[in-house]
Amino acid sequence: MATTQNTTSGSGSPRVAVVTGGSGGIGRVVAERLAADGMHVIIGYAGNAARAEEAVEAITQAGGTAAAVRADVADDDEVTALFDRTEELFGGIDVVVHTAGIMLLSPLAELDLADFDRMHRTNVRGTFVVSREAARRLRRGGALVNFSTSVTKLALPGYTAYAATKGAVDAMTMILAKELRGRDITVNAVAPGPTATPLFLQGKDQTTIDRLAAVPPLERLGRPEDIAETVSFLAGPARWINGQILYANGGAA
Repeated sequence: MATTQNTTSGSGSPRVAVVTGGSGGIGRVVAERLAADGMHVIIGYAGNAARAEEAVEAITQAGGTAAAVRADVADDDEVTALFDRTEELFGGIDVVVHTAGIMLLSPLAELDLADFDRMHRTNVRGTFVVSREAARRLRRGGALVNFSTSVTKLALPGYTAYAATKGAVDAMTMILAKELRGRDITVNAVAPGPTATPLFLQGKDQTTIDRLAAVPPLERLGRPEDIAETVSFLAGPARWINGQILYANGGAA
């Protein structure tokens, strides 16, 4: 039996989604996809207000509804304010997609601990803070989608510290799904493989890009739209998928 996208809340009004890191890269494409699915979208961003407003404008011009709110995902007060503002604008929250994160690459023996601490603050503490607020605010029938990485399985050299932070995301995701028993809220994580975003492509020569593109049996890099499609599924019709890490990597791992 075919599934259909769930675009309305229990009250019959459009569902409301918060997308952290929604001003660029995969996050922006996710925000645009959820808006196209019929959701009202709040774009959470860290610092680039102009880019966030561009994302809002793109959604609005396509017929959707969106607004931008600044928040440091690792700051408890700012995340609380982000959720408060969402409820003020749209009356509630049904979906939280936490795409915000940073990736600093280095062999373990050469990694500056300051870089490790930066990643830990954003990727681990940030996921904890956003997930905690989502657990407190999401309405029945809601969904939390965190972001992990396929590198936890691919075990690529240079990704040790980054993969370690995402391993923490996996643990939080699987346990929180069980802690929300009885709430009718799903908690999952998407684990992209190599995906053709400006951040991923930056600093890589064509030989490296071609080598990574050849890893999946589908023989290409992922596209942000591939990841957004996966998020759309978890945020809407996928009510029987819960507590899972969903690898969106074309079969690379």
